[in-house]
Amino acid sequence: MATYIVGDLHGCFDEFQLLLEKGNYDPKQDELFVTGDLVARGKDSLACLRFVKDPANNTKMVLGNHDLHLLSTLLGIKRVKPNDKVEPIFQSEDRLELQNWLRNQPLVIQHPTHKFLLVHAGISPEWSLSTTLHCAKEAEAVLQSSEYANYIAQMYENSPQRWSDDLQGIERWRYIINVFTRMRFCYIDKRLDFECKLPIEEAPKELIAWFESDNPLYKEQNIIFGHWASLMGKCPIPNIYALDTGCAWGNDLTMLRWEDKQIFTQKRLK
Repeated sequence: MATYIVGDLHGCFDEFQLLLEKGNYDPKQDELFVTGDLVARGKDSLACLRFVKDPANNTKMVLGNHDLHLLSTLLGIKRVKPNDKVEPIFQSEDRLELQNWLRNQPLVIQHPTHKFLLVHAGISPEWSLSTTLHCAKEAEAVLQSSEYANYIAQMYENSPQRWSDDLQGIERWRYIINVFTRMRFCYIDKRLDFECKLPIEEAPKELIAWFESDNPLYKEQNIIFGHWASLMGKCPIPNIYALDTGCAWGNDLTMLRWEDKQIFTQKRLK
């Protein structure tokens, strides 16, 4: 049995299938994980959702910011962006089923055997392992509750920037969601920044990548994430793996086989 992890799909279903063939993925004996952002930009987000949802494919995912944005548009909170190419989801007969399945997906997966952490964007520079797992459960419980639409409607803000155990309500939930699904940069004092989306080498000098902060967890824990396509799979911390390589933007879809750390890639199809 092998364990495979694939970077952000963004609707690139054909490339996803070719990548699984390259790695000889067998759902009857292997397991597959995806770093989130199943949808938006590629031409077949609906097929990506249905594949991951199907138990026969033995696939698990963590939620990304584009997955949450899809939920907000399905709820009528946000407008659909034409470039996201998600109209088939709105027209599908299983739309409501997919919506409810998606909001029940986790924000963090800790592998039961290999113990790596799978997240979409990252882990707060102010969190320990136990805080990370506890906060994920808190936010997941909100998304799985009857009040989830109200919380998603208040999701689109950049505050608070700092973590505190005393945070409550929407501010606490928003910080957690922003960390797991949106974070890229932070300041030396561990305040989060959500404005800068530049490559690391072009970012303002006062900003550092979240994984360059001095959180001891980053050196102790294997962490796999997506979200940050401009990294192109490069992370200076040896036990932290960046897997989003921008397939939807004309680059590659990337897959890691955990047991031997072999990397498989598939170019964007025209």
